[in-house]
Amino acid sequence: MPKKGIHPEWFDETQVYCDGQLIMTLSSTKKEINVDIWSGIHPFYTGSQTVLDTEGRVERFLKRYQISNN
Repeated sequence: MPKKGIHPEWFDETQVYCDGQLIMTLSSTKKEINVDIWSGIHPFYTGSQTVLDTEGRVERFLKRYQISNN
């Protein structure tokens, strides 16, 4: 026989907020979830992420290990 009262309450309409804006509704053990970042605004997923090599790290690595950059 299963034990009663050991499982958390389940909410079918959990609202997820980012910066005060509702971004999605899902099911969870929490009634409301606040997140700092999500895929809709993360630079990796939006395509706005750029790779900067301002210090020449790649060139220094290639030079240090004598690797040809061809």
